[in-house]
Amino acid sequence: MTEKILDIENLTIRFGPDAEPVVTELDLAVAAGEIVALVGESGSGKSMTAKAVLGLLPDGAAATGSVRLGGDQIVGAAEPELARLRGTRAAMVFQEPQTALNPVQKVGWQIAQALRAHGRISRADARARAVELLRLVEIPDPELRVDWYPHQLSGGQKQRVVIALALSGNPDLLIADEPTTALDVTVQAEILTLLRTLRDERGTAILLITHNMGVVADIAERVVVLRHGKLVEERGVHDLFAAPRERYTKQLLAAVPRLPDGEGDVPVAEASEGAPVLAIRELDVVYPARLGNKEFHALHSVSLDVAAGEVLGLVGESGSGKTTLGRTALGVVKATSGTVAFDGTDLTTVSARDLRALRRGMALVHQDPAASLDPRRSIADSIGEPLVVHRAASGALLRARVEELLDSVRLPRAFADRRPSELSGGQRQRVALARALALAPRLLVADEPTSALDVSVQAEVLELFADLREEYRFACLFISHDLAVVHQVADRVAVLRHGAVVESGPTADVFGRPRDEYTRGLLAAVPAPDPEVQRRRREGESVALSAVG
Repeated sequence: MTEKILDIENLTIRFGPDAEPVVTELDLAVAAGEIVALVGESGSGKSMTAKAVLGLLPDGAAATGSVRLGGDQIVGAAEPELARLRGTRAAMVFQEPQTALNPVQKVGWQIAQALRAHGRISRADARARAVELLRLVEIPDPELRVDWYPHQLSGGQKQRVVIALALSGNPDLLIADEPTTALDVTVQAEILTLLRTLRDERGTAILLITHNMGVVADIAERVVVLRHGKLVEERGVHDLFAAPRERYTKQLLAAVPRLPDGEGDVPVAEASEGAPVLAIRELDVVYPARLGNKEFHALHSVSLDVAAGEVLGLVGESGSGKTTLGRTALGVVKATSGTVAFDGTDLTTVSARDLRALRRGMALVHQDPAASLDPRRSIADSIGEPLVVHRAASGALLRARVEELLDSVRLPRAFADRRPSELSGGQRQRVALARALALAPRLLVADEPTSALDVSVQAEVLELFADLREEYRFACLFISHDLAVVHQVADRVAVLRHGAVVESGPTADVFGRPRDEYTRGLLAAVPAPDPEVQRRRREGESVALSAVG
């Protein structure tokens, strides 16, 4: 058998001797040059297992059993020994590069610091090695970008820098914790190709933690399924996707949204006749030059309509203008030119007082409810806030309306007195929906509302969204980089690139028969939750590249 880089036996993790274990008697191994995916819902023990491998369990948590990196035992090891092994035997690639990188230090300096942590090295040699690592992870012009700050890099480039940092100690094992969750599909495909190259060319073993089953199908060789800290199923990736044995695994796979194999179709809601709720014409948004940054043209001549009861999906890569368009539709960002009409009133010409009144009919659902809900306030306070701000209800009427909204999003009324920290991610997103619907808005802007959710929780939220849409008949701008989710919920799609709409139309037409090359590229980059499909795609790409060569 190939040498085991990671060998976990009977791992149990508890927060206190009498507490229920968060990981229970887990056995898991990763061989040299192998990619193993660890999947399961939030709270299944995935990240806690990863932290145990590096000896980074939080205060109060204790591990028993065995975790071996090569021949070194992690459980019970002293901190100096753990510090020696971190980065050399195993290293972590974090989910969010924005928080993993120091914003006030150049990326070359950060890599040099990591190199110095593994041994003595001169400043010149550290810089040269930093350039080499940036070249290894395919950062363009590494000699130039070694002196850049993180904010000067794109999201995908920042994630490559994080991978370079992880590789600085030449580890045998990379632990990649949701390394593509915040990335667009095209950038995600590039990062997965990079991880595969590291495995193929350097023999790096990879433990991949993810809730994206398309990513699992694309890159993993074996899959370990966890639930409530226990191993549910462990299979080769082809066997698991083709014939999952356990009920929970079947539920996970069934919850994954999928793009059509051919010219698919989606159910189209019956939009209202008459004037659209939102009508945007020849919209331009230009951010002026400030603090040394150049003027930025965020939106170019954008025109679109959204009717009552209709969902328009906005898709495109980061920087394409999706969020700017959504915020301009709400009157939060000011248009430079063009018109933004809400129920026939142009938001670009109304007074601040009139705009405030119009906003009673608009609402926004953020990507991360943990950030948009005040942790100090009760759920009732958060949901009722729009009603209080607009003086629409108070006292017993306010409490009654909050309870009605909790019913609408299928949460117990008893949750009204809880704090956000007492709810799961899916429950917090339901609270965010309830707050957005408090004033029965005519226009809802949903900005990546499910990207932070596990697939099964995402499926529940999307089902709820469909029911609420039917009940409230709101017009919706649905912003997402997950094209399969957009295919499931949207009647029409607008594809943005560099602030301009390159293609729009019914979802079935745009996704089933894309006209624009950029749209075709986006769709081709989405990993199918089927390892056989992904294998054929990669083989086709290899043949195409050979033909070009």
